[in-house]
This record gives sequence, structure tokens and C-alpha cells, in this order.
Amino acid sequence: MTLLALDSSGLVASVAIVAEDAVLAEYTVNYKKTHSQTLLPMLDEIVNMVELDLAKVDGIAVAAGPGSFTGLRIGSATAKGLGLALSKPIIPIPTLEGLAYNLFGTDQLICPMMDARRNQVYTGLYECNQEGLHTISEQKAAAIEDIIDEINQIGRSVIYLGDGTSVNEALIREKTKVDYHFAPAHLSRQRAASIGGLGILYMKQNKVETAAEHAPVYLRLSQAERERAEKLKEEA
Repeated sequence: MTLLALDSSGLVASVAIVAEDAVLAEYTVNYKKTHSQTLLPMLDEIVNMVELDLAKVDGIAVAAGPGSFTGLRIGSATAKGLGLALSKPIIPIPTLEGLAYNLFGTDQLICPMMDARRNQVYTGLYECNQEGLHTISEQKAAAIEDIIDEINQIGRSVIYLGDGTSVNEALIREKTKVDYHFAPAHLSRQRAASIGGLGILYMKQNKVETAAEHAPVYLRLSQAERERAEKLKEEA
């Protein structure tokens, strides 16, 4: 089985071609460019590099959200377009689960955090067991203090990762009462290879959807939608 994997849920743009026993190619950029500028050229580069016929991939794994509204829309549109053109299934991977999978194999709690602004992070809690990656606390938008309180109550050492950790590092250090670590730089951000690895497991479990069915998961309203709702409330 071979999958094409995409992650444009945050500041990082990442594409990969993942087989069951190896990552055939991965291209990741964490720089000041929009995903509309980078994602398709990066995809074209790795496809040409490994001389892959896209018609031969078994599916398309994509970080399905939460995350940046614009980034998710770009990733979703790219996955849907390829899925429709190639008649391939989409394997939607929860963004935080994909990020946590970077640290598969650790015996500590895994706490991915993405900066959601408005004093919140997109986060969840995960652990590794014999079954694979296990979700302890489902992904959600939460105040940083709330997820740290949850970790403190569980009472296990934890590894933090994601762009939300750097934004909130001082608060994490102040509030965390258990042993904690920050993931190293090469594992601390989104990677399409992790999305693809989970995608293979999901596909074997038939957790797939058609390209027409696929839609990103936002978890909360966009700023424009929030402002519109507030304006309508004021006018009512």
C-alpha cells in the first residue's frame, strides 16, 4: 500500500509519499510562504523525484483539522481535487493525532499544541500502547491552563510539541507540576510522513471517505463567522 499524504493545517506545509515499510519521499517547509504557493509545487517535486505515477497510489491521507482555516481549506481542496481526478479515497487524519504520532513509542503522555490564538490552543492528550496510538483526551480548542490542569490531574510525565508550545512556553513551565519535556525540533511540528503512517493504519481499518464526502474539521467558527454572529446578535 502506498499513500500520498498532505498536511497544511498550520504554519508548516508538508507532503509525503508513504509505503507500509518506508517513507519514500517527504518535503516539509516551515517558512513565510502561503500554502497556496508551496503545496502543489512540493507535491510535484517529490512525485517527479521518485518517478511515481499518482494513479497508482492507494489513497490520499490529509490532516483534516483542526488548524488554520485557510491552511485546512487548501489541504482539503488539494486532497479533494486529486481524489476526484484519480478516483482515490480520502483518509482524514485528525491533526492533533497526526502531530502526536511524531512521538510514537514514548512511554510518556503526548500533548500536541497548535496555537489557536484568542488565548487558546488546539490540543489533546495521547499515549502509546500495544494497540498503537491511544487517545486519552479528544482534540479540542482549549485554554492553555485547562489542558495543563488535565495533565497535572493525570499525574504522568508529558512531552509537549507543536507551535503552541513556543508561544506558551513560559506558562507551560510555570503551571506544569509533573515532569515534562519539549520535543526536539525535528519532531516538534507537523509532518506529512506521520499523516501517511497513520493513514495506512486507518485505511486498513476502512476509516476512509470519498473525495466528495471529505470536508475539514474546524472545531470552532472562523473569525469572520464569529464577527458576523456577534453583529447579528447586536442587531437582534
